[in-house]
Parts: sequence; structure tokens; C-alpha cells
Amino acid sequence: MLCSSSSSSSTLHLNSLFLKPLNTPKLTSPTFVPTLRRTNPTLTCTTSQPKPNPNPNSKPRPKPASPGNRPAMDGQTKKPTSRNRRKSSYGTSRRSILKKSFTQEQVIFTAPLPDDPVVGIIGGGMAGLICALNLDKRGVRSTVFDTGIHGLGGRMGTRIIDPQPLTFDHAAQFFTVSDPRFAALVRGWSEKGLVRQWLGNVGELEAGGHFVPLPSSSPPRYVAANGMRLLADSILSQTRMVDVVRPCWISKLEPYNGIWYLSENGKPRGQFDAIVIAHNGKCANRLLALSGLPLIARQMKRLDLSSIWALLAAFEDPLPVPKSDGFPLEGAFVKGVDSISWMANNSKKLLGSSSDGPNCWTFFSTADFGKRNKVPQENIPNATAEKVKAGMLEGVEVALGLSKGSLPKPFYTRLQLWGAALPTNTPGIPCIFDPQGRAGICGDWLLGSSLESAALSGMALANHMADYFQNSGINTEEYAVGLHTEFQPLKGHDIGQFPGLESEKKAKEAMEFQLTT
Repeated sequence: MLCSSSSSSSTLHLNSLFLKPLNTPKLTSPTFVPTLRRTNPTLTCTTSQPKPNPNPNSKPRPKPASPGNRPAMDGQTKKPTSRNRRKSSYGTSRRSILKKSFTQEQVIFTAPLPDDPVVGIIGGGMAGLICALNLDKRGVRSTVFDTGIHGLGGRMGTRIIDPQPLTFDHAAQFFTVSDPRFAALVRGWSEKGLVRQWLGNVGELEAGGHFVPLPSSSPPRYVAANGMRLLADSILSQTRMVDVVRPCWISKLEPYNGIWYLSENGKPRGQFDAIVIAHNGKCANRLLALSGLPLIARQMKRLDLSSIWALLAAFEDPLPVPKSDGFPLEGAFVKGVDSISWMANNSKKLLGSSSDGPNCWTFFSTADFGKRNKVPQENIPNATAEKVKAGMLEGVEVALGLSKGSLPKPFYTRLQLWGAALPTNTPGIPCIFDPQGRAGICGDWLLGSSLESAALSGMALANHMADYFQNSGINTEEYAVGLHTEFQPLKGHDIGQFPGLESEKKAKEAMEFQLTT
């Protein structure tokens, strides 16, 4: 999701279970140094002493330092190579793993689960982080792999440009709360000063500068106090059994002898008893196409995603924006403009009245504009970048009702294409889990397109997998979830779902209709 929301809720007074802080002992890891809970979030790969077993009554787990240290199962003595292509323990040939997408044979793990299984989570957005957090609460160790160079979060992204600094939330802009489980999380974040309500003027802006603020009865809007990325970095601060590795782009999943081997461009990145895919798009499809998980791959392939351009722009002086009750707009859903669907003053949103420096704005394109101008997001041609930037700035002029060429020129701009921005269809289930291959999927798209949907999906998968582990992985058919669920179209704003806000609009339209008839 970009801007993220859910159905309406006026307060956080729900008497739900709190996520209680956990005592944090001295942390060590068999493969990685977990530094997320330190002041510097950058994590590096190294070797350290193994962690103490969280369950003192369980059997000791073999040291997973390298594939060769794993105990041999079913007669295998080492990981297969081009010279040793034997039949693997899940009942398929190694060659079958290399078959593409739906023609690949299903992985069926028959090796027993250890007493303290370890989960590899690929993707450090809201869903992946909440999944790791809830696995930790259930006593299950995990490692989160994330591609973020600057921090965790996925689409909970914040750009901080030094030396001023300039701060932009360049993906998710705010969120609302409706579910009591998510409310408990948000309440805890609020008590720690990580999130607060966004009280600025937010509404709809029609072409020509006509601004209508959202009604006072609309659900509260929450923002991360210091930017979405720092909220993501803080989510795992109370965990004991979560390691994080970034930046890291897992490029291969290889099942063998009851273990998932993860690698990044041929470099081993660890061995896991189960895996979670917490990201989507073409990279996830490419990863799953060779995994031996055809049912999961098929469901992921069904997902349709929009493309959205984000333009970050800093202006020396305030923009000539419309006002309501004497206060200028801080965020607006833009209507009737081809190239712009959302605009927000991040300086006012994050700093409030204390902001007296440059005005940092985030502009999002419409999905149609993103589709027409889509290019490989890893290598955006200069000509396309200039065309998109000019088109979006012209759209801002139209939205604000300014004459052509009169918009103040920004002294800083940065473009980003979210090539896999928002889902346009959904299975409407909280998670997907393949017990035969011990692999699951979580993400906002399984329920909608909001931060709340992502969090609920991560919670659901974590608890489902923990139950599966407690049952020692037997009766696998009872734990299969979502492998054949059909998808339905998903409606919402170009930048995310806002069912609570939409219901307010529909109620207002209904009242106006009654008054005129």
C-alpha cells in the first residue's frame, strides 16, 4: 500500500491484548549479527556463537553453520551437485526443482521438524516484520531478509536527504485502525511516541483548486512520528529471537533433506525449516518459479499490481494551496487530474507548526499515468524521468488551479517508480500456507491494500505456522490454507484502500440526494 487505511474507527479504546515487552537477553546468532535493536540498523553477515535454545526441554539442534553440517537424511550424505543428482528427501528429482513455475513438481518434506524450528522470512515490510514479531511471541526463531539499503519497511519508506535534512514519506503516508489486534499494536506504538494522529487538513482536491476537507467523523489518521521507516526499524526492538539481514536480495530457494537453503547470487544465506514470502511482484514470481512450490507460485502469479510514480519535491517557500477554516491543506486525494492522485506536505505532517524550513511534498501519480509511463524501475531512462516529472508538476498546477508555468520551481526533486505498487485483486484471506513444502505467504494484498491488512496477514501466518510446528508438522492437509482460493477484484483509491473514508463520502452523497428529492 502507499497511503494506507482501513474501515472507520474513532478511537483506540479497544480492550485488546497488548503486545507486552519481552526481556532482552544478550543476543547471539548462529549465522548473523542481529543489530536491529542497536542504534545502527545496518546488519552484516558474520559468524558468532549459537543462541541458547529457547526451550530448555527440547532436543539440541544441530549447528547450522553450513550445508555440510546438517545431519544426513534418507541416505543423503551431502548437498547434491552436478555430479551427485540423486533423488532428494521430498520425493522428487533435483532436476524437477529447475522446472519453471506451474510445471515444477511439488516439494513434499518428510523429514521430521526439529523441536526448535527456524523460519526464513523474505521481505521486511509490515507483513514480514509483524510475522517475525508474532513468531517470536510464540517462541519461534526467525531471520528477516530485506533489500533495503537505508532501512527496513518496504513501502513504509522514508527518504532523508542531508544536510538540511529534507524528509519525505515516499510510500505509505498514513493509516487508520479498525481491527482490535492492530489497535493494540498502534496503541503500544503511540505510548512509545512512535506514532501520533495527523490532525492537519486532509481531504479531496478537485482540479481548479476546489478543496473539501474530510468530515470530522472520519476515522483518525495516524502517522509515524519521525517517518514510516523509523517505525519499521522499531517494530522488532522488543524481540529476542529475530535476526535481520540487509541489504540482501534472496535469489534462490533450494529445498533439500527437509531444509530450505537460501542464497543470494550463489552466496549461501542460511538454512531454514520453513520459509515465508513477504513480498510480491516479478521478483517474487521469479524466486518461486524454481522453488518446487507450484501451488504457492500459482497463487502469487494470479496477483495483479498497479504501478505508481512518486515525485519528491522540496520548495523554499509554501505552495499556494487552498485553505479550510484558515488552515492550508496538508494532504489531498486529487480528483480530475490525469497525472496526480495524491499530494502531501510531509514537512507539516511530520513537524507540524515547528516546521519553518523548506516544504517537502510527496506527489503520487494515478495508476493510469503509471501504467502508460512504466519502465524498468531499476533503470529509469533520463528521458522518461524528465517527461514524468514535468507531467506530474503540471498536474500539481492544474490541481491547485494555478496558471501554466506559475508553480514555484522545486530546488530538489527525486522520482521513484513503484512498479508493484498496489493490488487490484485479492483472495480475501489472511495468509497462504503450503504445509507439504513448509512455506507461507503474507502481505497486505491477501486482505486489501493497507498497513492494517499487512499487519493482520503477518499475525495470521505467524500463528498458523506456530500451531503447525506445535503439531510437529503432521496431518499436513489440515494446515493447508489458501492454495486454491479464487481472486476477486479489489477496489480503492489509486494509492490504497480507504473503506472508512469512502463510507463517509457515500453517506454524505446519500444525504445530499435526500435533501434534493
